[in-house]
Amino acid sequence: MDWLDALQELRARRSPAVVVTLAVVRGHAPRNGGAKMVVSPDAVVGTVGGGNLEETAIDRAREMLAAGSAEPELLTLTLSDKAVTEYGVQCCGGEVTMMLEPIRVVPTVAVFGIGHVGIELARILARHELDLHLIDSRPAMLDVARLGDPGRSGVLADAVARVHITHAPVPESALAALPAGAHVLVMTHDHVEDLAAVDMALRTPDLGSIGLIGSASKWARFRKRLGELGQTDADLERVTTPIGIPEVAGKQPAAIAVSVAARMLQLIDEQARQSG
Repeated sequence: MDWLDALQELRARRSPAVVVTLAVVRGHAPRNGGAKMVVSPDAVVGTVGGGNLEETAIDRAREMLAAGSAEPELLTLTLSDKAVTEYGVQCCGGEVTMMLEPIRVVPTVAVFGIGHVGIELARILARHELDLHLIDSRPAMLDVARLGDPGRSGVLADAVARVHITHAPVPESALAALPAGAHVLVMTHDHVEDLAAVDMALRTPDLGSIGLIGSASKWARFRKRLGELGQTDADLERVTTPIGIPEVAGKQPAAIAVSVAARMLQLIDEQARQSG
């Protein structure tokens, strides 16, 4: 398997990785410039020359994975019997600079309810590298005349996210298609749909987070009903409501969407660090 196939496989498995590239080679070195290696938490594919330089790069790559690093780094090593090494001496006589580029798992966010707030939220989140699921029980909310063609036209014309538009007469059924770690935001037009989506989200394993739009009185009613449906107090602690960050106030749909999007980006960064 070459490095590109390995990277694609890791992305499909939703595993983070670091791509190590021999960016600059001065003098003699075991590999030419451009050689690549992919380092995941539990595997290595490819080689940048073996020996101390490769083991040092693997160690640093795994430190970056553990820290959830997002920025690439340069690592320069001298291949000399006078250089301090941890994994043996390489006497090629050259010097190499490697670029270590983290490849994070593409996060998944699912928005249940593409009403006034939902569409504003979609416009913000679609500008980020995400798998973005837009789910509604009302066909009109998802019509091309309203959403356009994501990445090409309409309100989501500038989308860089992979946008998945799902008409689901029973919205909570869409939870089954979400990968582990997905973040769920519930903001439908109907409290009955909201309740069903939250209840099923709590029964769906390995979600990254569950957020519910609404007031304190709405959540009080939901807590009582969810308890009657068998959810425990510990289960209910997994639900965040209201969603968003308190620093952004205002009840306009766009203001609420900014607040929710800011908190979602925080959660995605926290998740990336934890998954490393």
